[in-house]
Amino acid sequence: MLDQRFDPKSAEGRIYERWEEAGCFRPSGDTSAQAYSVVIPPPNVTGVLHMGHALNNTLQDILIRFERMRGKNVRWQPGTDHAGIATQMVVERQLAEAGNESRTSLGREAFVDRVWEWKEKSGGQIIQQLKRLGASCDWENERFTMGDRDNPDDQMQEAVRKVFVDLYNQGLIYRDKRLVNWDPHFQTAISDLEVEQKEVQGAFWHLRYPLADGVTYEHPIKDEDGNPAGTETRDYIVVATTRPETMLGDTGVAVHPDDERYKGLVGKFVDLPIVNRRIPIVADEHADPEKGSGAVKITPAHDFNDFQVGERAGLQLLNIFDKNAAVKAQFEVFEKTNKIKFKRSYNAPDGYAGLDRYEARKKIEADFERLGLLVEVEKKKVEQPFGDRSGTVIEPWLTDQWYVNAEELAKPAIAAVRKGRTKFVPENWTKTYYNWMENIQPWCISRQLWWGHRIPVWYGFSLGEGDSALAATYDVEQHRIFSGLSEQEVLEKARGEYSQAQEIVLVADEQEAFHLLMQQEHGVSKVPIWQDEDVLDTWFSSALWPFSTQGWPGNTDDLKTYYPTSVLITAHDIIFFWVARMMMMGIHFMDGEIPFHDVYIHALVLDEKGQKMSKSKGNAMDPLELIDQYGADALRFTFARQAAQGRNIRLSPQAVEGYRNFTTKLWNAARFAEMNQCEFGHDLKPGDLKLPLNRWIAAELGKAATAVTTALEAYKFNEAAEALYQFIWNVLCDWYIELIKPVMNGEDEAAKAETRKACGWVIDQTLKLLHPFTPFVTEALWAQTEQEGRKRGDFLMVQDWPAFADAWADSDAEAELQWVLDTVSEIRSTRAVLNVPAGAQVAASLIGASDKVKGWAKENETPIRQLARLSAFDIAAEKPAGAVTIASGEETIALEVQEFITLSDEVARLDKEMTKLSKDIEGTEKKLSNQNFVSKAPPEIVEENRERITEWTATLAKLRSARDQLADLS
Repeated sequence: MLDQRFDPKSAEGRIYERWEEAGCFRPSGDTSAQAYSVVIPPPNVTGVLHMGHALNNTLQDILIRFERMRGKNVRWQPGTDHAGIATQMVVERQLAEAGNESRTSLGREAFVDRVWEWKEKSGGQIIQQLKRLGASCDWENERFTMGDRDNPDDQMQEAVRKVFVDLYNQGLIYRDKRLVNWDPHFQTAISDLEVEQKEVQGAFWHLRYPLADGVTYEHPIKDEDGNPAGTETRDYIVVATTRPETMLGDTGVAVHPDDERYKGLVGKFVDLPIVNRRIPIVADEHADPEKGSGAVKITPAHDFNDFQVGERAGLQLLNIFDKNAAVKAQFEVFEKTNKIKFKRSYNAPDGYAGLDRYEARKKIEADFERLGLLVEVEKKKVEQPFGDRSGTVIEPWLTDQWYVNAEELAKPAIAAVRKGRTKFVPENWTKTYYNWMENIQPWCISRQLWWGHRIPVWYGFSLGEGDSALAATYDVEQHRIFSGLSEQEVLEKARGEYSQAQEIVLVADEQEAFHLLMQQEHGVSKVPIWQDEDVLDTWFSSALWPFSTQGWPGNTDDLKTYYPTSVLITAHDIIFFWVARMMMMGIHFMDGEIPFHDVYIHALVLDEKGQKMSKSKGNAMDPLELIDQYGADALRFTFARQAAQGRNIRLSPQAVEGYRNFTTKLWNAARFAEMNQCEFGHDLKPGDLKLPLNRWIAAELGKAATAVTTALEAYKFNEAAEALYQFIWNVLCDWYIELIKPVMNGEDEAAKAETRKACGWVIDQTLKLLHPFTPFVTEALWAQTEQEGRKRGDFLMVQDWPAFADAWADSDAEAELQWVLDTVSEIRSTRAVLNVPAGAQVAASLIGASDKVKGWAKENETPIRQLARLSAFDIAAEKPAGAVTIASGEETIALEVQEFITLSDEVARLDKEMTKLSKDIEGTEKKLSNQNFVSKAPPEIVEENRERITEWTATLAKLRSARDQLADLS
């Protein structure tokens, strides 16, 4: 017996536990069935479920449940990402809160153990939260990007090492000195994705740089009104900067090649104040003549744009900061040929060494003012890069890092998309992919962290003549490099390199290696080697996700079955950081095979006003709170109903509540069916149904099934959800359930028996269609409508997907019932327009109907009268007195309303409504004729306004017709 209502809080956890216990999420293992696989974008092990996760995983689960029911051998591969910097930050914060213990005081090995302990106890909370959402992943095959710490031969770790070593041996991974995003707090390079641009209160410092060698030029000037006022002779050039402290590292000044003001200065020099160095003036299009003075200072070692300018102009790179973003005691000078090479160093200006960058800024300003070279400090808003984890301003910094030759790996990945082997949905994201991939830069893969996959590279000193310890070169550029899959392999390579040594010794770091070498007085018998201290970028291991999770580098059955995957569902902001890298790595290491056939890019989840959610705005919503309040099904269906391709989702608690009501509507329909002894758990054939009413609902069910299937195959989640909503709410609940009530209350036992079978069967099939969207309520209904003698046996989620094709199409039944629906709708609409009291039983008659329609009217008189609240529904030759008419196809419906309304009052009311509606239409049409509005407003807002005009225009026509008829009666 069905409960009075469905309680998500008590039911969802219980249902999910039963699914897991029964192994419903495992692949079927049917090798004859088509494989269908999806890899979950691995959430950070530190993460909690947010709206983006909830949307992403809902869409994945809809497809997974859909294809599982279609009989495919389905695997939804779950797992989590070790999230290097985020996880290290969590544990370091815990250490700080516990006392004075720090990462460095613990030491690397103990600290990494502490991180593993945290991961085992507290990490992966998001996995439990995904289960609350209903995610039907193959949890028994869950993977972690760091693998298993207790297994030195762990396959996930082996995969990462093999990829690195192979790429290194192929010359596609190399060590280089380049500019990176440096986080001074965590003291590591970070990716662009981990940099957050923020607008903050800052300033532009306008500084005078004196021209060298007595050079002067004529600079145009303006009067107080901004008009040209001739020229003045200058022996300086003005530059503006938001970071004056970096001027210590300037190696040039750039002007635009077409800027007439400075053409004569190109090739000349300035005397850089404070540091007293000559630096050249170069021509480069990076300098904008319209901004500031049109001249810009160039600091190649501390600005990404300046780095490019310096490369084009052949400028030196001057490294002035240390890893703490403080001024170094000695500035290192580098030159770029094919690689950046150290040239020399010199001392920092007096009083600057050791100053924090912001202390140096204050001193620079004071020194320039003292020298009479500070023009002005212009306060204004500026954009600054912040580390998204540390909240510290990021410093572009020149440092040694490991890089992947992404340009080479990108070529086959671009070709795969161009040839259509991998497709983006919506297709417009293909352009974004091409743009990023065709302009790809070397990928920095090293991170100065302790938590992560340690780089499988070991170093050894280059020994001098005679193997003398004193001849060892203490210079990283001269080190021997050994890369291998294991320490044993590395030791073998080192023995080959140091054939004269008696023993190769593994030591902790370079310092210990040097001390060991220095202790050997008579030649070198023990040669020390040490492992690189850096770890790999988190994206490096997650780039292998589609194949590493299936057992690679082993040639496993899982790999053969589930690679390539079917579709990847993800957000647009990681197309480059993750999607592109999976494409590059997958194609390179899987013999040219793509990692996925389709990439579906979902939209953003915004608030109901179209604003991005944030805690600071106070509009952020927690998906778990919405699940607590309305249930997971309601949130999932809300996402699906709004997930139109290329259109952002506007989420509100009211919308989620509305879809909770939708599931309640279906629940109540099932309760009605149960109370009326409808038969669940059986099958029907088209020939089993005789009544037009039942043949019609079967035909409508067939159309809904086709619409849902077609939409899901095309990733049109909103269209699939819309088809279900319209069928369940409007067709099944609002019409069919109401239409069968007279049959259930009638005397025709054969009609009752057929209708009980039809109704139960239709609800069963509806539960199957709705299950991928709202798995909990449908599974509960499936279980609770099991009847004696018709045991369902298995869970709903493993039932066959309804695939009716046109088997249930019935044009005669569809035409008859559509006429009934249209007739009731027209009568209801007219009653509402004329303000006829809801309880009034109005007489109606059908005029000018064909014999077929007369037959339909007679056959369906009882349900029409009940649904339209009529006292009579007769066939008539002409319009009765005091009636208004409704055009309905070839016939006319006359509605005798005069006795229920005051004609003059209703005419006046309709006049007022028409006036208001006309103004609304006129105002909206004016808005849509404004090209400024149409071009700037979100597409969904423009479309919404157009739909309003269409709806209002139709309503206005109905009001006008009704008003004219009432005027004729008065």
